[in-house]
Amino acid sequence: MAAASTLVLAGCSSEQVSRGFLPGYSDGEVTNMTERITSLWTGSWIAALVVGVIVWGLVLWAVTVYRKRKDDDVLPVQLRYHVPLEVMYIVLPILMIGVFFVYTARDIDAITDVSAEPDVVVEVYGKQWSWDFNYLDEDVWDSGVHASDVGAPDGVESPDGLDEVPTLYLPVNQRVEFRLESRDVIHSFWVPAFLYKLDMFPGQTNTFQVVPTREGVYEGKCAEFCGEFHSGMLFTVAVVSEEEYQAHISELREAGQTGRLGPELDRETFRGDDDTIPTGEA
Repeated sequence: MAAASTLVLAGCSSEQVSRGFLPGYSDGEVTNMTERITSLWTGSWIAALVVGVIVWGLVLWAVTVYRKRKDDDVLPVQLRYHVPLEVMYIVLPILMIGVFFVYTARDIDAITDVSAEPDVVVEVYGKQWSWDFNYLDEDVWDSGVHASDVGAPDGVESPDGLDEVPTLYLPVNQRVEFRLESRDVIHSFWVPAFLYKLDMFPGQTNTFQVVPTREGVYEGKCAEFCGEFHSGMLFTVAVVSEEEYQAHISELREAGQTGRLGPELDRETFRGDDDTIPTGEA
């Protein structure tokens, strides 16, 4: 095990190890929360590893020292209880869980805090099997269709392939509030580079805020199994400068994509008389 671990860790950079193998970049954090999440993750694993080493050491020590020797037929001393050990077995786990709880509660409160005034509000609708993005402050929208040939081999093109997934534009260093909705079934809005995801339920609005701090394009996907084409429910997030963000908003406005794709397109309100769902990209 030690040899195998050494070989595996040798192929990993110190940057990957220090981040606990979470997504990240050496030239900056992706959002204002990724460093906090990474610290909680790596700190928890370090604490768990320390406890594991102590437990493994005690187990191996007990196996070695108290193993049955050849020709040793004497029954070891039998104890009904050992008060110091039993107290330790109770107190130490309580202390450990208490420490985990304090740090986790502190970080969850910060990550889920939505009391600040956002600079940008984006309403995201999950639908089988793509996304609708409403830029509420700008009164424009964007929409997508699912990427059908996610597992297609290289060189095979598809009209609904990965090049067609919708892109959500966000201005860098501005507080963005996401309002998550679902049009049909349970979905989950997940941007792995943000180290955060949040479920989307029909008839319920879930909200979180984040400040993107690194420009770049990041992959997003649905993290809740939502039906046959769940794997094609993809999107990208482009964190860009304010100028590029406003240029994209202008493009959407010039394309006539003004207003909001609201709950009138939800499955329960968009059914036809024959109880089927009309076809259409939106």
